[in-house]
Amino acid sequence: MSSDAETASTSTSSFLTSLIVNGILFLIFFTCFLVLRGRNRRIYQPKTFLETIPEDQRTEPLPVGTWAWAKSLFYRSDAYVLRQAGLDGYFFLRYMRLVIMISAVGIVVLFPILLPVNATGGAGQTGLDILSFTNVSNQKRYYAHVFLLWIYFGIILFLIYREFIYFLSVRQAVLTSPYYWNRVSFRTVLFQSVPEAFLNERSLYALFPEAKNIWINRSYAELAGYIKKRDKFAYKLEGAEISLIKKGLKTKAKQEKKNADIEKIDSAVGPVSDYVPDKKRPHHRLKPLVGKKVDTIEYSREQLAELNPKIKELQDDPNRAKLLNSAFIEFSTPETAFDALQLVAHHMPLHMAPRYHGLRPEDIIWFNLRLLWWERLIRVYSSTAFLVVLVIFWSIPVAVVGIISNITYITDKVHFLRFILNLPSALLGIVTSLLPTVMLAVLMMLLPIILRLMARVAGVPSHSLVELHVQNSYFLFQVVQVFLVTTITSSASSVVTKIIEEPTSAMTVLAQNLPKSSNFFIAYLMLQGLTVAGSAILQLVGSIVFKVCGMLLDNSPRKMYKRWVSLSAIGWGTVFPIYTNLAVIAITYSVISPLILLFSGFGFGLLYVAYLYNFMYVYKPQVDLTGMAYPRALWQTFTGLYLAEVCMLGLFVVGKNWACVVIVAIALGFTAFFQITLQNAMMPLLAVLPKSIQMQRAHSMGLDANFPPSTATTPKETVEKTVSNDVEAAANYESARQKAKYSSLFWKFMRPDIYASYLEMKDKMVPDWKAPEYTVDEERHAYTHPAVTAQAPFLWVPRDKYGWSSTEIEASASVIGISDEGSHFDDKNKIVREGLPPDYEEEKHL
Repeated sequence: MSSDAETASTSTSSFLTSLIVNGILFLIFFTCFLVLRGRNRRIYQPKTFLETIPEDQRTEPLPVGTWAWAKSLFYRSDAYVLRQAGLDGYFFLRYMRLVIMISAVGIVVLFPILLPVNATGGAGQTGLDILSFTNVSNQKRYYAHVFLLWIYFGIILFLIYREFIYFLSVRQAVLTSPYYWNRVSFRTVLFQSVPEAFLNERSLYALFPEAKNIWINRSYAELAGYIKKRDKFAYKLEGAEISLIKKGLKTKAKQEKKNADIEKIDSAVGPVSDYVPDKKRPHHRLKPLVGKKVDTIEYSREQLAELNPKIKELQDDPNRAKLLNSAFIEFSTPETAFDALQLVAHHMPLHMAPRYHGLRPEDIIWFNLRLLWWERLIRVYSSTAFLVVLVIFWSIPVAVVGIISNITYITDKVHFLRFILNLPSALLGIVTSLLPTVMLAVLMMLLPIILRLMARVAGVPSHSLVELHVQNSYFLFQVVQVFLVTTITSSASSVVTKIIEEPTSAMTVLAQNLPKSSNFFIAYLMLQGLTVAGSAILQLVGSIVFKVCGMLLDNSPRKMYKRWVSLSAIGWGTVFPIYTNLAVIAITYSVISPLILLFSGFGFGLLYVAYLYNFMYVYKPQVDLTGMAYPRALWQTFTGLYLAEVCMLGLFVVGKNWACVVIVAIALGFTAFFQITLQNAMMPLLAVLPKSIQMQRAHSMGLDANFPPSTATTPKETVEKTVSNDVEAAANYESARQKAKYSSLFWKFMRPDIYASYLEMKDKMVPDWKAPEYTVDEERHAYTHPAVTAQAPFLWVPRDKYGWSSTEIEASASVIGISDEGSHFDDKNKIVREGLPPDYEEEKHL
């Protein structure tokens, strides 16, 4: 068999193997989902009934039936999806829809021309490669690619612009709704690197007269250490109390079984100590292996008795703790908070900065509020340098994966690998297609822990900002490792023998074989679109963790409760970049190998369905980025355009069609110009809410007598009702006038500034979001360090029929709160949770 024939055979075999294996896995996963969905509401519909979710925030249950759920799911309005998924989830789904649209447009624009041009290109390629650029030998045919590149990429640029307009309007509408606008965090700004002269309330009130509350941060390391220790002993005590009662019940049950045949049995039941001798009571060592062995219950009570007064003393006098160089300042209104955010507060560089708005108290990384300006710079540069080094060295294992994907090409020179060619076709396909894609996915799963740690090291002050920091670094890894390194090594390994024989032809040979790397990424898209989508909708990992870990680890009512109410969540910093990179890959190869768009559209379609279902019924986000991961993903999508244009430049240079080189170079320059212009226009609007939006909100809430409401719906009525000072009426007039001018579906799509404006989104997307309510104490202590207000855990033990839990509660109540309400041991001595914990408090967003 010739080399080209073997290549074609391997390419086709890899494609078919990947398609069949991933397709079978998807069918298995999806079938299991259809069967199990109605039988396990906790796994597949927890947001419809969980007691910790307020009734007005629960998702409406899906109808019963094998397929009835699909129609109900897809006919949900955008406003309903936004409510259930939140801003971040909604725009994550929106990004998937954008990629589906980009793929669909590419299929319509590119397929009718490029597939025939490539297929009849005359370069003698076979298999899937016949449909790629590498099969074109006639330079004149390159003009089809270059002009379609201009048309297709121009459409993508418009779609990205349109998404920015839509994002701004929806986000502005949501952030000005009572749900966000009335939060304490929405009128609070964090100032870091505050000079010592301003580390007092008097100076800060003088600097910001509109301030309502000021919290100057302090170091509570000692207090936090005591609280951590108290919590540890509290939960040790809780576990030991449950273990003691369980041992007593087990012993009592054995005695009853043993004495079942005796006619007279003493029915009196003594204390638990009668059934659990001292040596059988729960014990632990103070140090691992060699430490003194102590009674866990008695020792924990002693430690709690010592820690409680120490904690109370420090909490009663919090101002004696050392001052840090940062402060939270709550302003009277969000408008004044935005003004302060943009204010140049100090005359020295890097002082009273950086500033952050809208950080929720529960989201803050308190340890990072202590950094000096020079320390922060060192941390930022050090963590960046570490990431650069990590990117370089991570390339080694990823390069190995790329080589494996084309290992058949290097068997001519590496003789001991020739046995691979003798493998059955199906097994060969697994080795060259499925195995490397799985290996690549596993490699990239190891990075998130490292990247989140480096974000903390860099001094990021909140968990939401950590996710945004990780989104940038993880996307860099995805592009460099998953895409570039894999592409280069895959291309190089496929032609390694030719390069060895003629080193001077390396650039030409690599350029000619670069399109062949698309076969690997087609397999990767199938893995993500079929197997990952099927696994996601089946909740494979989540259901295994819930069932197995619950059975093995949940030995207390508290653990059972936490397992029951804890919903799945995704980390935006590591999930978004995976799919942004897939979009970059699809765009990069769209003109080189258009067939990839078919699989990107299909794959993202299945992923959209899986994530739409999960966001509606399963997921509960842990952090709130207010949608800010979306514009970053849009900026990162430009990477696909740049890489595609650079690759086409290289291919045209090798093909020596200089006219095409010039045309693509102009396209590259235009793309950069477009992005720079778009960034200059959009970035200020992403940082703060524009003043005009604040004024329109004030008017709509009836807060300004100079802005009477306008109810006009036509241009004529609007003109009649417009007054000189009525901002919203003027906006309504302009909107109505433009709508009368642009009324067709085409113009509605082309004019997002009119049909996706803030006024439109305010009425359409968030008409009934409720405002949060706070007590005076909650607002007063909103940004007080949690250690200052921390309460001891309230212990929860199960009730038993012999009253032993009551005795233990009485003995422990002097050092800590404890109750057996809402839980009991059943007749088989298993723990049954009846309801919520005795100290349950509804979650509030500050």
